[in-house]
Amino acid sequence: MMPGLAKRVFRRNSQVMEISTSRTRVIAVLGPTNTGKTYLAMERMLAHATGMIGFPLRLLARENYDRAVRIKGKNAVALITGEEKILPLGANYFICTVESMPIDRRVDFLGIDEIQMCADPDRGHVFTDRLLHARGTHETMFLGAETMRPLIRQLVDDVEFMSRPRYSMLAHIGAKKTTRLPKRSAIVAFSAADVYAIAELVRRQRGGAAVVMGALSPRTRNAQVAMYQSGEVDYIVATDAIGMGLNMDVDHVAFAATHKFDGRQRRRLEPSELAQIAGRAGRYMNDGTFGITGDAAAIPENTIGRIENHEFEALKKLSWRNSNPRFTSIEDLLKSLSVPPKLQGLVRAREADDELILRQLAKDPDVAARATGYDAVKLLWDVCQVPDFGNVMSHGHAQLLAHLFTQLMTPPGKLSVDWMNGQVQRLERTDGDIEHLTGRISAIRTWTYVAFRSDWIDDPVHWRERTRDIEDRLSDALHECLTQRFVDRRTAQLMQRMKETPDLLAAVKADGDVIVEGHYVGRLSGFRFTSDAEPGNADEAVAAKAIDQAAGKALRQEIGFRIKRLEAAKDDSLALERFDDQPTCMVLWQGAPVGRLVKGGHLLRPGVQPLVGDLVDGPTRERIANRLQAWITATISGVLAPLHRLSTAELSGAARGLAFQIGEHLGSLPRKQATREIDALSRAERQALRRVGVRIGRDSVYVETLLKPKAVDMRGLLWALYHDKPVIFPPPGRVSVEVAGQVPEAFYQAIGYRVMGDLAVRIDMVERIAELAWTLGKKAPFGINPDLLSLAGCTVEQMTVILKALGYISQTREETITFRYRHPRKVGKTDNAKQRPAKKEGKQSDRPDRRLKNKRKTAEKTVVDDDSPFAKLRELQF
Repeated sequence: MMPGLAKRVFRRNSQVMEISTSRTRVIAVLGPTNTGKTYLAMERMLAHATGMIGFPLRLLARENYDRAVRIKGKNAVALITGEEKILPLGANYFICTVESMPIDRRVDFLGIDEIQMCADPDRGHVFTDRLLHARGTHETMFLGAETMRPLIRQLVDDVEFMSRPRYSMLAHIGAKKTTRLPKRSAIVAFSAADVYAIAELVRRQRGGAAVVMGALSPRTRNAQVAMYQSGEVDYIVATDAIGMGLNMDVDHVAFAATHKFDGRQRRRLEPSELAQIAGRAGRYMNDGTFGITGDAAAIPENTIGRIENHEFEALKKLSWRNSNPRFTSIEDLLKSLSVPPKLQGLVRAREADDELILRQLAKDPDVAARATGYDAVKLLWDVCQVPDFGNVMSHGHAQLLAHLFTQLMTPPGKLSVDWMNGQVQRLERTDGDIEHLTGRISAIRTWTYVAFRSDWIDDPVHWRERTRDIEDRLSDALHECLTQRFVDRRTAQLMQRMKETPDLLAAVKADGDVIVEGHYVGRLSGFRFTSDAEPGNADEAVAAKAIDQAAGKALRQEIGFRIKRLEAAKDDSLALERFDDQPTCMVLWQGAPVGRLVKGGHLLRPGVQPLVGDLVDGPTRERIANRLQAWITATISGVLAPLHRLSTAELSGAARGLAFQIGEHLGSLPRKQATREIDALSRAERQALRRVGVRIGRDSVYVETLLKPKAVDMRGLLWALYHDKPVIFPPPGRVSVEVAGQVPEAFYQAIGYRVMGDLAVRIDMVERIAELAWTLGKKAPFGINPDLLSLAGCTVEQMTVILKALGYISQTREETITFRYRHPRKVGKTDNAKQRPAKKEGKQSDRPDRRLKNKRKTAEKTVVDDDSPFAKLRELQF
């Protein structure tokens, strides 16, 4: 313990300093899992008149809130998490997540659970701040692992230590096959894909399994745990989310992996991390066991001994971040967050999600321009702390937060009701598979968080109720989807047939239905098998294995037949299916998705990812990929054939450069971007470009045939895939569409439309408007007539914006609006402009110029008398 530490720690708040040094009792209750630490803390808190406790997970906070409500009543207990706030008037007890604790509120008792989270590189700085600064007026209690003892003693004055022994024994029993694990086992993996694969295996072999992952909503996790606890299934497959406080009757923990990706790198789990998870085995006085399964690397002998005896190296460093950031500017905020700790035992935390988002938004010119001054920077920091519950830190999340900040900085300083309604409404669908439902739950949880910012929205109660209702319905749908996929009641029925004959009959019907002994067990769509499991549990793994083998044999045979048919199929049997508002496109074969287009190395060359299941091996997958890649290449070449002709045309000089630019822009670009090349074109080069379909207009340069519906659709699809942007395609054949708010202008340019105000107009129509306007305005100002409006299918107001974008100025006389061109400058030549034709094409068109040049040279060389009439001709250069 460092002398004088208490003064330094609490100088920022004299009131808390007085509490921490003279009146509060600080206790560190340390020990392994299953020692009753949380139970003790809750008992101590409820024994005081007021109290507050922070948990690392919303799920744990909710579980202990329900327990406190049963004891003290709902009017006495508050729940505060990032996504949920229940605040009865006059509440005395506050159950919170650690990040959401209102630490400025004075309470008699204050507790922090899982205090060893101080060492976590991402969230640890919040726990460390609570360790140093959060205190109850009478009692403060830190709960966690024994590894925290030296650093707590060093950083906290006058602390008492209480050790809690584990109630039950924990023993290692080695490796076991997944299919031979004992009942009441938890199988732990570290990715969603592995969890699903193992759960599928357990479903086939043992009848079913519950699934628990951090990506699930608390409601879904509770439902899955309840299914396990009730005995409906005897196995649970989970990520390390079960390692922190989830109370279940688990007898054995099997590690399917001992390495994990921690968000930055793939690494081996530390012994203390293994122990935290393995400690879930054995409830209260029942002993537990742990081991490995599948392809997991063996746990070293010395690590096994440390886990069994609960002996681990003490933590050396705790994560810390400055808890008093400066909001004078974005630069000052970033600098203040980067301040290194001054106390021994603390280390600067790596950049958390909120700091990474802040750095990303600081590069946005619009955000940077608005974030000036204390209040604006403070608001930006609050926005940056809106969680990304999908844990993908995507560009889309940053864009969402930038939009939030922009709206909040725009009077009246509230989020638009219409915009927020649109964002929430699109998440109300409860259809789709596990991935779709999980993604929607992550998104709605973000809006639930926003709904609890009363200063950001109008009618926050309505939005809280609505987002919570959507989350609940999505959670119920996800629970049902998980149950259907990973729990199979019909296995029990098929077991009876297994007793009669060891060989089960299986077949794949023409429509893709997979049948085992007359029972529908799933569907083969394309090359992916989707099971149709129902809740239940089978006691005989042998029967489940026989069922799987029978279905697998039929599926592999059918997949082999389908691949041969795909390779021999005509190109017109394949098709593309794109989705508005999603940068996704599926490849369909006979109506079933068999591949997904992905970004390739070039805009015109996307890749194809086959959509196949576990039954398709590597070489077979490659055969599918090769066929689909050949098809999409041929399809693009066919639809965008004019681009190919343009790239292979015999062009030279400026024409070749212009052709290259047109190809890079998918067939069209604004004329002003190619002014230099156009001005350098000779007449012959213009004609050569015209022959390959290039139109040089007043406003744009484009290939006319690439404005047809199929070409426009393909151009938009390629652009959306390459730039990973959700877009909205214009209806086929429409010459103008209203601009969608979330769609970038670059998309419209890529498909041959020009954005003019709130309207995107196809560029050939823009050219026709420009030609007609030029004709009408040659002699005098002109007004908007039906001919102009019919070209774009727009209103008078929209046509006014179009004409102004084309360089015309409006003027009003006697309530009549007319237009004239802004500058009497020469307008660039177009292919439609009247030009004096050359007498002959090719080289012969240059002969008159050469004859004239020769005459000049002859005149210069000839000696002419100064008084001769020819002297004047010489002066005139004839």
